[in-house]
Amino acid sequence: MPDPFEFPPNRRRDDPFAEIQMVFDKVRGAFTSHKPPRVSPWLVVVVLLLVYALTGIFIVAPDERGIVLRFGRVVREADPGPGYHLPWPFEEVIKPPVTQILKEEFGFRTVSVGPPARYQDVDPEALMLTGDENIVKLQFIVQFKVKTGPTGPTDFLFNVRDQERTVRDAAEATMREVLGRNDIDNALTEGKEKIQQDAQALLQRTLDQYQVGLEIVTVKLQDVDPPNQVSDAFKDVISAQQDKERLINEARGYANDVVPKARGQAAQLLNEAQGYSAAKVQDASGAAQRFIALQQEFEKAKDVTRLRLYLETMEQVLPHVNKIILDDVAGKQVVPYLPLDQVIKPKAAEAPK
Repeated sequence: MPDPFEFPPNRRRDDPFAEIQMVFDKVRGAFTSHKPPRVSPWLVVVVLLLVYALTGIFIVAPDERGIVLRFGRVVREADPGPGYHLPWPFEEVIKPPVTQILKEEFGFRTVSVGPPARYQDVDPEALMLTGDENIVKLQFIVQFKVKTGPTGPTDFLFNVRDQERTVRDAAEATMREVLGRNDIDNALTEGKEKIQQDAQALLQRTLDQYQVGLEIVTVKLQDVDPPNQVSDAFKDVISAQQDKERLINEARGYANDVVPKARGQAAQLLNEAQGYSAAKVQDASGAAQRFIALQQEFEKAKDVTRLRLYLETMEQVLPHVNKIILDDVAGKQVVPYLPLDQVIKPKAAEAPK
C-alpha cells in the first residue's frame, strides 16, 4: 500500500502547486476512506418522542370552542387560540363551531335558493289546530346556535345524540301548543308577533330542560293561511276586518281633529265670558262708588251739585246732535215750514245790513 504522504513521482519537488495538490489529495483520501459515523439509538428515541409530543399542539379558531377529552371524558374547554393536550391516545380535542347560525324549516322545504327561490310545501307539518278548533296552514323557521356558556358546547356534543331531530321535534310541539292557545283570527291578523315571542320563549325553556346546549336566536312565522278549501272565505273576512280597522282609525283621526278644536273654542268662550263678567262687575262697582261719592256731595250742596250734573249731561249729549240756537225774537216768529235751519238762513243773511 503506497504511503499517502509520499510525494508522487510524476510531480516535481520544486513545483509549489505540486505540494498544494498533494495536500488536497491526502484530505480527500482521508474522507473517502473512512466509514460513516454511527447514530445513537437514544437520539432516535428522543427525536421520535419530541415529534410525538408536538402532535398535541392544536389551534382553536375564533368561531370555535375546544373540548378536550381524556380517554373519551371531558376534562376542560379551551378558548380560541393555540393550546396543548396530551398526544393521542391519551387526549384529543373536538372543536365545534359556536357562532354559526343554524336553521330548520317547518311546513316547507327550500328546493332552490334561486333567484328565483323555489319552495316545496309539507302539509303534515304545516296544518295545525287553533284554540277555537279551526285549522290553519302555518310555515315557520327556527334559527339557533351553540351556547357560548361554560357548558354549552359540552352539552351540545354529549347530552343529546341527534341535535337536529331534537330541535325539530321540540319546535313543532312548541308551535302547536302556542297556536292552541290562540284563536284563528288572532293567528291570521295582529297576533303573529306575540305567537313568535311565546314560541321562542317556550322552545328555549324546553331545550334548557333537555340540556341540549343550544340558544334559540329567533322563531319567525313565514306564512299563516287558512286551508285551501276555505281560503277565499277567510280572505273576505280578513278584508272586512281590515276595512273595519281602517274606518275606526279614520273616525279616531277625525275625532282627534275636531275635539281639540271644540275644546279650544269652548275654552275661548269661557275666558271671554269670564273677562266680560269681571269687566261688568268692575264697572258696576266703580259706578256704585261714584254714586256714593256724588250722593255725599249732593247732601252738602244740592244746587251746585244739580247744576254740575246738568252741565255734565249736556256736555255728553249735545256734541252728538245737530243744534239750532234761537234767541227770544226768533223763538216768537212763526215757522212756515221745516227744517228750521232753512228758516233761519235768510235772517242770518240780512243781519250785516
